Amino acid sequence: MDLKESISNQTDFSLALANRVSLSESKDSNLVFSPLSIHVVLGLIAAGSAGPTLAQLLSLLNSKSTDDLNSLSSQLVSLVLADGGPSGGPKLSFANGVWVDQSLSLKTSFKQVVDTVYKAVSSHVDFQTKAVEVSNEVNQWAEKETNGLIKEVLPSGSVDASTRLIFANALYFKGAWTAKFDASKTKDQEFHLLNGSSVQVPFMTSKKKQPVRAFDGFKVLGLPYKQGEDKRRFSMYFFLPNAKDGLSALMEKVSSESGFLDRHLPYQEVEVGEFRIPKFKISFGFEASKVLMGLGLVLPFSGDGGLTEMVDSPTVGRNLYVSGIFHKSFIEVNEEGTEAAAASAAVLMQRGLSIPGKIDFVADHPFLFVIREDMTGVVLFIGHVLNPLVV
Repeated sequence: MDLKESISNQTDFSLALANRVSLSESKDSNLVFSPLSIHVVLGLIAAGSAGPTLAQLLSLLNSKSTDDLNSLSSQLVSLVLADGGPSGGPKLSFANGVWVDQSLSLKTSFKQVVDTVYKAVSSHVDFQTKAVEVSNEVNQWAEKETNGLIKEVLPSGSVDASTRLIFANALYFKGAWTAKFDASKTKDQEFHLLNGSSVQVPFMTSKKKQPVRAFDGFKVLGLPYKQGEDKRRFSMYFFLPNAKDGLSALMEKVSSESGFLDRHLPYQEVEVGEFRIPKFKISFGFEASKVLMGLGLVLPFSGDGGLTEMVDSPTVGRNLYVSGIFHKSFIEVNEEGTEAAAASAAVLMQRGLSIPGKIDFVADHPFLFVIREDMTGVVLFIGHVLNPLVV
């Protein structure tokens, strides 16, 4: 499978996941998460799976084989996720970690994938007598790798003496807008909430041309980040429904049509009339395993013996199951640009086109946003804003 097709499949998974998270975890709250971070953790689990469990993972991730998944992950790490800071582009950090109980060793084939494809740092630890300390170590690792933004990816009590493995991923992004907003022009204006009331929030504005496209029922704005010397181009896209309460219908549309993003991105700058987007900051955490089960991924969590390709002990391998996948994300959007971070951790236990005229773009009611790399189409973060005043 070529890279373009793999990324298109990954984007379809990302948007389906976003819709499910939106419906089940954040109906009444702002949302941000990294589908890429969750995809990587699931890819690692798939690399250590066999039989029906592997088939279920591949089906969810729209992938034909672990080789395809590994190839995608490997190319993403080298092509998309290298730090662009030194050459003037967005600052990026992407790290994977694996913690293994000291009584076990990883299978050679699995360790090779962990080391070479996922470039993961692996450590042997003592879950059986020091579970709390190991949990703290993983949280400190995530905090360091996300520049202090994600404090606790593993909730208290998620790791205990029966834990045998933890896979974790951390992603950090900080990009400056190509055209920064003038902070002196930021003013409080009305933002309409879904319940019919409104709040006063700080809106950024600009008179410059903007990449905006109008479609039937919604508009899309693209704000590019300053580019480094490489070919990568990162942008943030705002999907704004025309109706003040149109977010859930738009979310359903975005997630149910394959290839939706590529067909609806604005590539041409146009004259804008009234132009306002709110500043906002969001912290969000959820148990991804529950959402994934809702999408039909149940076998890795059931202890059906499908996670047999990870560790050298056949007895332990047969009894491994994923007890939980936890995810935390943060984003801040202001006049300068965007800072965003995410961390995911899986705990495995042994059980017992141009448009004429000016377009207005006034994001004064709930909207969807996506941060992606435009050369490849990889989506790094997705979220929605229901109330910009709520962190």
